[in-house]
Amino acid sequence: MPVDTKGTVKGSRSKSTIGASLAALGSVVLASSCCLPLLPFLFAAGAAGTSAFFVKVRPFLLAASLLFIAFGFYQAWRAKKCNCKPNALSTILLWFSAAVVVVFILFPQAIANFIANLVAG
Repeated sequence: MPVDTKGTVKGSRSKSTIGASLAALGSVVLASSCCLPLLPFLFAAGAAGTSAFFVKVRPFLLAASLLFIAFGFYQAWRAKKCNCKPNALSTILLWFSAAVVVVFILFPQAIANFIANLVAG
């Protein structure tokens, strides 16, 4: 590790500085949300704008999801054809991803309500 002229290690000093900076930013955000609810409103407005954008792009994202799932199944089929044994974890993850994509496509409002209930407590 590099040592400066005072004999202290430079790497640990910069990590503690980054940690202190992040802690200061976190405390500012928490303090402002307690006393002055400006930041939560700004976050909500940003989230609303972002969700409006994603509503317009949703069909393209769903098509991309389906294409990626299909590509994953193609790769698994091709691996079997080449006498390569697929990893059990990759197979489970592929089927789980396919199930999640299908559920999100068929029941978008039910998923949104479920997540809203989880966040609300």
